[in-house]
Amino acid sequence: MSDLQERIEAITARGDSLPREGPDPVNEPMIRHWAEAIGDANPRWRPGPDCEAPPAMAQVWTMPGLNAERPPGEPLWDTMVALDEAGYTSVLGTNCDQTYARALRPGERPRISSRLESVVGPKATAVGEGYFVTTRNSWFVGPTDAPEEVATMTFRVLKFIPGTGRPTVDRTEVVRPLVNRDSAFFWEGTAAHELRIQTCNVCGELRHPPGPVCPSCHAMERGHVVASGRGRVHSHLVHHAPAVPGKELPLTLALVELEEGVRMVGAVSDGVEIGDPVEVWFDRIDDDLTLAQWRPLGAPAQDAPQEVASDLPVWELAITPTLVVSTALATRDFQDVHHDRDLAQSRGSEDIFLNILTTTGLVQRYVTDWAGPRTQVLSCALRLGAAAHPYDTLRFTGVIVSETDGVTTIDVTGRVSRGTHVDARLEVRLP
Repeated sequence: MSDLQERIEAITARGDSLPREGPDPVNEPMIRHWAEAIGDANPRWRPGPDCEAPPAMAQVWTMPGLNAERPPGEPLWDTMVALDEAGYTSVLGTNCDQTYARALRPGERPRISSRLESVVGPKATAVGEGYFVTTRNSWFVGPTDAPEEVATMTFRVLKFIPGTGRPTVDRTEVVRPLVNRDSAFFWEGTAAHELRIQTCNVCGELRHPPGPVCPSCHAMERGHVVASGRGRVHSHLVHHAPAVPGKELPLTLALVELEEGVRMVGAVSDGVEIGDPVEVWFDRIDDDLTLAQWRPLGAPAQDAPQEVASDLPVWELAITPTLVVSTALATRDFQDVHHDRDLAQSRGSEDIFLNILTTTGLVQRYVTDWAGPRTQVLSCALRLGAAAHPYDTLRFTGVIVSETDGVTTIDVTGRVSRGTHVDARLEVRLP
């Protein structure tokens, strides 16, 4: 057994830690800072005799702070230290399942007790080789001889080695086509989601690639027709090396024979065979370039945007550096990846990114903005996916799953340009 495994087993065997009191009681200034950073105008969080703390703040009250020394015996911290010393120096929150018995009120001073549930790995992930660390936390208030459990959380983080993840591909670096008088019509067509084929206006011959002179009658009068976008694979190959700018390898390329009789080369989905029917789809790279790609007939396009049904109003939130930094500080999360771009990049990230506490707060704000300020959030289980970086947009949608015994279950999805940032399921009691 390795030294790392021995240390992890010893931490797991300790079970629940002794309760640790938060550095400050629940207080109105911190609630106000949170609400301002999250943009949550719920009147329940305003100063006054009826002030309450947002449920998503449960973890905030016992966060250790910027330079605070960790008390001995804290399971998550001891595990982080063991993994740091083994070379797994970067951290990324992945899952957070919280339940709330009631809202905390100013003056109460929560205590946290936690235990290490599991450490799984090493696993190969997109950001790097790492271990998934899961802890279970409980928050209590009241006398130590009769504590009241007010919230619980199962929390999972990934501790990984920076620089060992799968390389990402910048699609905007794709080789740009040469656009001239002969080919401009084709690229104008892809931008309009039309597959255009050049035609001779004298003899009607179709030709691709386009050119200035008809190869049949040598006339120079040319136009175009819009193809059906369907054809069959005439031949194909799989390109493994060298690297192709803007493309992820291996890359399958096919010579497609269109229904109109001409042949066209393009990227095609994996797994096709000669003779397979295919259809075109249009892959928008940026404002200046849309490529014609191929897929099996009837299959969904790999990167095509999809409209998502939503019972709740769609909410689009611009992610700014200020949002990322201010919410991290409001949640007392001083991990450098949330406020220092250089350090975030040195740890394998593209830029700073929203922390998991902020995402939890935004998800709950989205639901209570719709359902009303008196809505009681009973639980929130969420899973993070693509990071939410500055200069992107976070688009929330929500679907009502069920309504049983006064409890409404809602699935919330938040998407960014790279894909799904968060999937969450909330149980709420509507006012």
